[in-house]
Amino acid sequence: METVFARTEHLEAVARAEVEAKIARVREVLATRNAQAAVLTQSGSVAWLTAGITNPIERGNPSSPLWIVVTADEVTGLTTNVELPRLREPLAALGLPLEGIAWYQPDGLATAAAELAGSTHDDIVSDDESLGVAADALVAIRLSLLPSERERLATLGRDAVVALENSLRSWQPGECDFDVQARAAERLERVGSLGVCLFVGGDERVERFRHPLPVGAPIERLVMAVVVAERGGLHAAATRFASAGRLPENVATAQAAALAIEGVVLDACRVGSTYGDVLHALERAYAAAGHADAWRDHYQGGPIGYRQREFEIVPTQTTSVWYDTPLAKGHALAWNPSVAGGGKSEDTFLLSDGEFRQVTDSGDWPTVEISGRARAAALDIATGEEA
Repeated sequence: METVFARTEHLEAVARAEVEAKIARVREVLATRNAQAAVLTQSGSVAWLTAGITNPIERGNPSSPLWIVVTADEVTGLTTNVELPRLREPLAALGLPLEGIAWYQPDGLATAAAELAGSTHDDIVSDDESLGVAADALVAIRLSLLPSERERLATLGRDAVVALENSLRSWQPGECDFDVQARAAERLERVGSLGVCLFVGGDERVERFRHPLPVGAPIERLVMAVVVAERGGLHAAATRFASAGRLPENVATAQAAALAIEGVVLDACRVGSTYGDVLHALERAYAAAGHADAWRDHYQGGPIGYRQREFEIVPTQTTSVWYDTPLAKGHALAWNPSVAGGGKSEDTFLLSDGEFRQVTDSGDWPTVEISGRARAAALDIATGEEA
């Protein structure tokens, strides 16, 4: 498996080309906004620009100990003297210089970034509002994943869903929810991924709660597992269900409704359509399924990539900068419709000119056909077929 610290000569060349393309995108933002510099401080932004270098010293902390400063003429990495030895080589492989700042220097990284930028707050584009403006512009330029990123996302998606599905396939009635979740977490860790969102819930908790977090209880008849896996800064999301025997009728009805809603939403995801168009389709789909306005009861998902949700808006937010943003080739999407009673569907897809590719697909899970697509069904652990 490729890692960002152990690349072949070919992969280094691909990574360099990717980084150069992204620096060009950042400089286009600088030119458009008449800004002097961009300062990237968040894990997602830094991983994006560096073709996957991540630094989860504190897991879950969005701040990165590696910062990147981009001006019209130069690109420089900044880090603490603690991280400098391990980051010097991978940055050099990308052709990027790296400077070290004493970890104990107050606001050391921010001070060094301002000096490199040679400008004030309003002339700096940054993902940190205290340093600059236009964070949305930095998100917008990373929505269309490059071919190398799409392949990394596809590999991550398969690894993530295999970990999730195998943890459920091994479930036996009476097993503790913590144990099922731990099995999925272990499988993710073994392929260099982190379950930044990972939970397993069972039985009546699935029917009662949108987020049935584990509580140390045995699961007897129904289990739902949810993952957002992260590797190299990229994220992939999926949800799967398993049961001991047939699904309870109320759960089956709720899942059918969620899948029908999702089918309409996925149909609306076409190159050139706007995210507002998709949200209108989502709102109509909930109403058509007999659950008008139920989108208000749970997060609906959306574009995924270097954050679990690159942005998230709802049908009523018509003034959002994202509402009129068009979907484009290379956008990754993970919609998440849910219906009370245990209905939920979520997978990660890649949009391109001629195909809508599901990357969280193991090829080894029961499916049902919805709107001409094979979508994940609940697994009956006794038969290995659709529950």
